[in-house]
Amino acid sequence: MRERIEAALRSSRADYTEVRLEERERTRVDFRGRNLERADIALDRGGIVRCLVREGGWGIATFNDLEDLPRRVEQAYQGARAIQGEPITLAPVPASEDAITVSLERDFRGVSLTEKTSLVEGYNAILLGFDPRIVDTQVIYTDVFSRVTLANSEGSYIEDERPMVGVWLLAVAREDGNVQQAGEVVSRPAGYELVLGHEALAETVARRAVDLLGAPRVRGGRYTVICNPDLASVFVHEAFGHLSEADLIYSDPRAREMMVMGRRFGGEHLNIVDDGSLPGLRGTHRYDDEGMPTGRTELVHNGVLVGRLHSRETAGRMGERPTGNARATSYRYPPIVRMSNTCIEPGETSFEEMLRDVELGIYACDTIGGETALENFSFSAGYAHMIRDGQVAELIRDVILSGNLFVTLENIDAVGSGFRWADYGVCGKGQGGLAVGMGAPHIRIRDVLVGGE
Repeated sequence: MRERIEAALRSSRADYTEVRLEERERTRVDFRGRNLERADIALDRGGIVRCLVREGGWGIATFNDLEDLPRRVEQAYQGARAIQGEPITLAPVPASEDAITVSLERDFRGVSLTEKTSLVEGYNAILLGFDPRIVDTQVIYTDVFSRVTLANSEGSYIEDERPMVGVWLLAVAREDGNVQQAGEVVSRPAGYELVLGHEALAETVARRAVDLLGAPRVRGGRYTVICNPDLASVFVHEAFGHLSEADLIYSDPRAREMMVMGRRFGGEHLNIVDDGSLPGLRGTHRYDDEGMPTGRTELVHNGVLVGRLHSRETAGRMGERPTGNARATSYRYPPIVRMSNTCIEPGETSFEEMLRDVELGIYACDTIGGETALENFSFSAGYAHMIRDGQVAELIRDVILSGNLFVTLENIDAVGSGFRWADYGVCGKGQGGLAVGMGAPHIRIRDVLVGGE
């Protein structure tokens, strides 16, 4: 295979040519309510060619048969020649040659579909049997094992094995027209052992959905809000992380205005980083999908904007260094600038210290959705508690946090000393779901607008 790929690269007339192949084995089992909706195994294999003509643009061709590769290289070249655009210069990176293999404690490829279905059915039975007010459930098991081969005309040749396994638990409760839901996810690059033994987690999900039925709605207003690590993780990804992606900054004048290097966004306790090299996380790979080594990129240091995320193209356009953040959902797509593992780094304040100073506030946990529009955001907490006189008090529901990103970052007055990476993380930018890592400690924010009654 390598000989074929390198021969096709040598035959290319483009200034730069890249070939990425992917073979993906996937299993999915899906229970909804009492019904098994899906239990299947699939194999997907294909590739993509990208050709760059610097005085033209990018040409792209995909294929499913390696025999088609020479023809697809020529098609991608012709497509690149046909484009009339501003010249493109890729930031230089050293050529890499590597073969990354993984060893799983219990390889999920050796576990039968029957056993996986039985596992999901057991978790689903716990949800359904917890309380008669649980009227709907969904439990999903997935595993994916990908083999990615990346080669380019600059001499890089990388083979990479990428596993991922996870289970999603969701319960929906209803009483007198009031409908509430709760969910949890466990998913990481690991073996089958990761998804075993989550019976207590299933009970927690069911109990929370039922408890929310009796919880009062929050009274709308402005509050001091403490976000738990899961909600803070989603906040940093959605509200800040996307604004750090250089393709948006380069193409959007308003984003360039906002994301000026050296701008102060918060206090000295605020540090935000992206790091695709951390072991065992959903957004971790040794190389991105352009063959650039991943690593740590500081975005905010002591409250000041110091970095952004790049592909080779955006780094070349902006005269900065590439960061290893060119990622693609599959071989059907070219790589674009996307986060890897993004987090707010821990500070020095304990959770108890955060609570102590709050007379009336909200402890907001998890998230069930949200939206962002440049610097403006709105997130719905999965559940929440009132804070009264420095203590976590009654459960409340329908908590929606909204505001301006930059004002909110300035209003973060405490960053927790604890820290947690979320066991989920899917980014939908442009190409659909891509696994990412998100992490944070507890954070406390003053003067947050909370929607409610």
